Amino acid sequence: MSSYVISGVSRGLGFEFVRQLSVDPANKVFGLVRNKAAVDAKVASEIGRSNIYIIQADTTDPDALKAAAQQVSAKTGGTLDYIIANAALQAKTALVGFETLAKDPKALEEDLIEHFKVNTIGPIHLFNAFMPLILKGKAKKVIAISTGASDPEMTLKPDMYQATGYSITKAALNMAVAKFSASYREKGVLFMAICPGAVDTGSLQIATEEEGALAMALFGKFKAYSPTFEGPTPVDAAAKSVLALVNKATVDGGYAGVFISHTEKKPYL
Repeated sequence: MSSYVISGVSRGLGFEFVRQLSVDPANKVFGLVRNKAAVDAKVASEIGRSNIYIIQADTTDPDALKAAAQQVSAKTGGTLDYIIANAALQAKTALVGFETLAKDPKALEEDLIEHFKVNTIGPIHLFNAFMPLILKGKAKKVIAISTGASDPEMTLKPDMYQATGYSITKAALNMAVAKFSASYREKGVLFMAICPGAVDTGSLQIATEEEGALAMALFGKFKAYSPTFEGPTPVDAAAKSVLALVNKATVDGGYAGVFISHTEKKPYL
């Protein structure tokens, strides 16, 4: 039996992690969300397994995370094996670059701050809240879902000016993972950041012709970076690949504190 805490499970990759990990009835899978009622209903209708526990907790709220950790502890006997920090913000500002965003400096600043709160600070709060349980767990694995866009190479090779806030704050997340690893590696805890590739989650919710054109321009940058790129990976395949790497990785196997693709090679797409 293994226990998992996963943030951001209302849809996309997070929901698929819950689906795949709950297949084993011996596992206990805890999903952190902002709207518990809606996700409870979705889990009941689309998965329907009793080893899934949905907990309301915004990852930017340390008090909510502390309360969530207490709920998890009550069901696991004070231990936890895995954390997957999946919750993230990728706003429609990802479709443009600083040249456009600079037209409203105040909005630019607010956009960056919100990205940092969700993509960098949120996982830090998450890790800190659940670390006492991880230290008592068996697997002791803490995973952050990152992005190839956080690697300067993916920006510089195709001149990808888009996804500013997302890229910057995920790069900061990678460093936070390295710092946590530096603190906890000798205690047997594996921290690592994994890029799942481009995943078909529909997170940007393109609604207009203009947004569609901007999205196509961004995909063009993906293609320039990785000529074999043909489009996003289905969410079930992406989750399966990430979990395979999580199961394989060990503290002493060269994975401690690293940021790596789910394929363990480049390009990320």
